[in-house]
Amino acid sequence: MCPVGAQPSDLADWTAVELVSAYRRRDVSPVDATQAVLTRIETFDSTVKAYCVLDSSFALAEAQKSENRWQAGRPAGPVDGVPASVKDLLLTRGWPTLRGSKSIDPDQDWTVDSPCVARLRESGAVLVGKTTTPELGWKGVTDNPLTGVTRNPWDPTRTSGGSSGGAAAAVAAGMGPLAMGTDGGGSVRIPGSFCGVVGFKATYGTVPIYPPSPFGTLAHVGPLTRTVDDAALVLDVVTGPDSRDWSALASPSDSFRSGLDTSLAGLRVAYSPDLGFAAVDPGVAAAVERAVGILADLGAQVEKVDPGFEDPVWAFECLWFAGAAKATEHLTEQQRSELDPALARACEIGREFSAQDYLEANARRMNLGVAMGAFHERYDLLVTPTMPIVAFEAGVEVPDGWTGRGWTSWTPFTYPFNLTQQPAITVPCGFSASGLPIGLQIVGPRHADVRVLNAAKAYEDATEWWKRRPVLR
Repeated sequence: MCPVGAQPSDLADWTAVELVSAYRRRDVSPVDATQAVLTRIETFDSTVKAYCVLDSSFALAEAQKSENRWQAGRPAGPVDGVPASVKDLLLTRGWPTLRGSKSIDPDQDWTVDSPCVARLRESGAVLVGKTTTPELGWKGVTDNPLTGVTRNPWDPTRTSGGSSGGAAAAVAAGMGPLAMGTDGGGSVRIPGSFCGVVGFKATYGTVPIYPPSPFGTLAHVGPLTRTVDDAALVLDVVTGPDSRDWSALASPSDSFRSGLDTSLAGLRVAYSPDLGFAAVDPGVAAAVERAVGILADLGAQVEKVDPGFEDPVWAFECLWFAGAAKATEHLTEQQRSELDPALARACEIGREFSAQDYLEANARRMNLGVAMGAFHERYDLLVTPTMPIVAFEAGVEVPDGWTGRGWTSWTPFTYPFNLTQQPAITVPCGFSASGLPIGLQIVGPRHADVRVLNAAKAYEDATEWWKRRPVLR
């Protein structure tokens, strides 16, 4: 680990903010930074399998263009020259978007960018490639019929989490400091926690999405980064309305970085160790308890209290599995036979829900949203573990010996806040006895994204967990 205030010697380990500052001083070249990231990928990704598309020649050409802009004093935007990756659910011009599925024909014209991808390009980010996802992004771990199993850089026998598992693994391993992921039930926060990086899901609609997700308004787009500052930097680039997204919010009135250094003094923080219904590993619980103590030391008024709702898993699964069934309804029998078997079963469940079931799930969702709105009149933020466990065996949907059914049984802290569309972030807050990362989740009321980022940044600044890197072999 580097001394406090020092930068790592390998450019692949620099943050986006560090790189941009160095470009501005002309101390570092975007070409050198991009080559460092490509070398890291070429050396270690055969083990991790974070990328499903890698375009080195394109990335180096774009890095050279960025270097020319910086030398001329005309950077294209806040992330000009920063190596970045895109999850393989997001359309990316020139590269296929196969979503981890054999059911999608790669031989077609790929001429459209999703909104966040287009904005990264416009801002000069160096797109390196696309990161892996479970098939159609449907579950909380990352393996699929096309690319196999994506592994955790901290221990390749363990899962990276999902569904943005490739993105989180890439960031943790120094295979690009910026990664765009999606989060429909925890899919930036689950792998963020398991891989020891930052994953942020902003208020729904803050980051526009196109094409519309089959999972409807559960699905958010969000960044995975090494630091909170980097996450805010990316949000400044990718937020704001897009005509293709009917649910996109208006452009933010200020930079997401503007409030990052605000004091936490007097902030009303509710700390719920288990939301009132979740079982949590003792090592995880102890790390989160210590993290909450640091928030109190920083001036927050912390109260141990549950938000008071029952596990909304039925409503989430109704909406989620129905979405999976919709996403696959056009497939032939041959294509269905090639699906991830667990996804195929989820689709069968989804087809069994009635219209009345779907409306009931939405009613429960709305009631949960109202309850959380009232809760946040009393508390500025809610703090929980991000995950009740650390990363488990790679290649399986649930841990060995786990009594719950499916991935939703071990993600109780994430999917409720997709139902409510609230901003939520995970930041590293410690490590297990076996050396695996543990995440702290900070949740805010809708539209309080900067407040969430501020608290996460204050905690990050008071600790050094984010500076630890996996030893790659």
